[in-house]
Amino acid sequence: MELRLFNSLTREFEVFTPQDPNRVTMYVCGPTVYNYVHIGNARPYVVFGLLAELLRRRYPKVVYARNITDVDDKINQAAAEQGVDISEITGKYARAFHEDMARLGIKPPDVSPHATAHIPHIIAMIERLIESGHAYAAEGHVLFSVASFPGYGRLSRRDPEEMLAGARVEVAPYKRDPGDFVLWKPSTGNLPGWDSPWGRGRPGWHIECSAMAEAHLGTTIDIHAGGVDLQFPHHENEIAQSTCAHGGQVFARYWLHNGLLNFDGAKMSKSIGNVARVHELLEKHPPEALRYALLSAQYRQPLEWSDGLIEQSVRTLDRLYGTLRDLADVPVIEPMVPLAIEAALCDDLNTPAALAELSRIAGEARKAEGPIARANLKAELVGGGALLGLLQQDPADWFRRGGGSDDDARIQALVDERNAAKAARDFARADAIRNQLAAEGILLEDTPQGVRWRRA
Repeated sequence: MELRLFNSLTREFEVFTPQDPNRVTMYVCGPTVYNYVHIGNARPYVVFGLLAELLRRRYPKVVYARNITDVDDKINQAAAEQGVDISEITGKYARAFHEDMARLGIKPPDVSPHATAHIPHIIAMIERLIESGHAYAAEGHVLFSVASFPGYGRLSRRDPEEMLAGARVEVAPYKRDPGDFVLWKPSTGNLPGWDSPWGRGRPGWHIECSAMAEAHLGTTIDIHAGGVDLQFPHHENEIAQSTCAHGGQVFARYWLHNGLLNFDGAKMSKSIGNVARVHELLEKHPPEALRYALLSAQYRQPLEWSDGLIEQSVRTLDRLYGTLRDLADVPVIEPMVPLAIEAALCDDLNTPAALAELSRIAGEARKAEGPIARANLKAELVGGGALLGLLQQDPADWFRRGGGSDDDARIQALVDERNAAKAARDFARADAIRNQLAAEGILLEDTPQGVRWRRA
């Protein structure tokens, strides 16, 4: 079964063929740790973490790197406002990031490099760029010369005027060209800095990722991924500096970009202020429901984030976990990933199709008769869920913790009371409980395994 991916560089669907099947490499741009990440930030880590798991099923060794940017002007500003060293800011929010991702069911990458641990690599790459004529030093700064790289703009498909308008750089007198971007900049005494051939300073954002990718994955990597908002200028600049630092070698063979999350019709963004932080969402909603919601749309498409989306995800997981609860008497056999789910994911990570197949299997399992059919369908439900990072809890734990704002223990107690009333032939009380639950949006279903409840 071929794995097809949409390559942002060529704008085409391509069959993924690694340069070395024995060592597949992938780099995903990680967070800048100056605050809690919002749910839009989490989308690439969910979908590309899923891609890493899919790759591991197909190749003996996958090296997945996801960096931490721990030196940045926003970090400096946060540290200055709080009167602390930047390490206190970056340490706190890096830990929070890792904890939040783990709760979303995201497995850690193989490598999680920090920018501040790669200053020698960054300096060495800048020196090579200067030596090859692609960068120049000026007034304590080092800048990449965009004019020296004819391929600049190929990824984002922007003309020079558009690129300059979106570059978000200051046009300074020491620049040879307004579009040249910073590789190294000077630090005053109150800012973090490192000694370099150009004086005490700190790296620019773009060079950090190029240096970390080179240090851990090599000069040419198989897959580079991140949000579409990073396509320009960040990824465009990475391509330019890495290609030139490596003597013209291809930097990344496949570029993947996820669509952004919208909130009330506008792009979710810290600068706008319309953000839903993962840290806060995890306190209000089941983590697995947030993961399901992030997988509910094809990764390249925008996703409208809302309370309704989360509630729908909870209800869907209620049905799936309800099926597993009904199959509690079925012996557990080796989980298996259904062919249709793997095929959907091999079609450019078509998670909506994979989730639909998961629901179809659950529906078949609810109707299945005979121990063999029920056991096989349970194995597919658990195995398919595992690949998607879902359905790995005990159903009882899900219904205790994962039902949203309703009191699941109270609901179950009412169901138990109704069962007892029916057994005592107190049908008036049994009907009253059913009506009470129905008014709350709780539906009761009679199954061979007993009464099951779910949210409408």
